[in-house]
Amino acid sequence: MNFNLSQMPDRFCKPRTSGLSMVMDKGLSVEEAKNLLSAAKPHIDIIKLGFGTAYVTPNLREKIELYQQAEIPVYFGGTLFEAFLVRNQFNDYIALCKDYGIKYMEVSDGSITIPHAEKCGYIEKLTKHGVVLSEVGSKDATNIMPPYKWIEQMQAELEAGADYVIAEAREAGNVGLYRDSGEVRQGLVNEILTKIPAEKILWEAPQKAQQLYFLKLVGCNANLGNIAPSEIIPLETMRIGLRGDTFNLYLDNQDHY
Repeated sequence: MNFNLSQMPDRFCKPRTSGLSMVMDKGLSVEEAKNLLSAAKPHIDIIKLGFGTAYVTPNLREKIELYQQAEIPVYFGGTLFEAFLVRNQFNDYIALCKDYGIKYMEVSDGSITIPHAEKCGYIEKLTKHGVVLSEVGSKDATNIMPPYKWIEQMQAELEAGADYVIAEAREAGNVGLYRDSGEVRQGLVNEILTKIPAEKILWEAPQKAQQLYFLKLVGCNANLGNIAPSEIIPLETMRIGLRGDTFNLYLDNQDHY
């Protein structure tokens, strides 16, 4: 940090296994990626190339190598995994990851229906090639899974070898964990946390109010994903009590001034 402040929370240092901030790159140029790293590299733990953007992004290899040289893991969005799978190109997906030096892989079934045992089989296969993040929850707002189903699937996917389970919200934050208004399904979240360790869950939380909810609930080291590049610095200040929303969370006594 740039100067000393007392009464700061115990924010884990990089490389972190908990307290992750995952940034969603939805098609940044190489120059924009350079600017992102210049501004926020110490606060970015993972970068996701959102949905299928990697297929159409110019200078893809150069950008991926830029992130890798900054020692930030990159992975393709789960929608791209599903696009390969639905075309019977699972082995091509593995070859693609190897070609680009991608060591993180997302397994999701938000756009297609995969029998859950089969999904766990893909997770198990991919663990031989790197770190697996498996996404739970549908992108279909009309498909509302009961909490016990979220828990069952998360437990099974972690047992299959996933390093983290991603709680689905889409890039807009209006499905899965959230109502269409963006409001958190609090009962669902609380039930999940009775069975699944918080450090194993990456909560997709693109909206500020959603980020604030999980920071208050889990603490400054909550794993948060789908963060916009322009929001990574504001998120870090909110994590550590240097933004109005969390200003009083870590102060022992507010009557110093």
